[in-house]
Amino acid sequence: MIWRDVIDLITVTRTENDIGDTIEEETARQVFANKKSIRQSEFYQAMQTGLQPELMFEVRTSDYQGEKKLSYNNTTYSIIRTYTKNEEITELICSGLVGDG
Repeated sequence: MIWRDVIDLITVTRTENDIGDTIEEETARQVFANKKSIRQSEFYQAMQTGLQPELMFEVRTSDYQGEKKLSYNNTTYSIIRTYTKNEEITELICSGLVGDG
């Protein structure tokens, strides 16, 4: 399989400082992916639960470590659902984050 796209998988770590404020730190790492179209059934199922899927990416299962966000073409997306097609490929269903640009 040819991997045509590069995405940044983003890990968000939350810690507490000395005065009790929550600090969020994001760490990104690049992986190869394939951008795919959202299936019609996927779109309507997500809409029923109030989600709006925009993009889907396929990545190697070994590359995905449970991240909740990704960046593609300078836009950050929330990973709203994952689906492991087989032991090697995982689909990441993504929705845009409000206020990102």
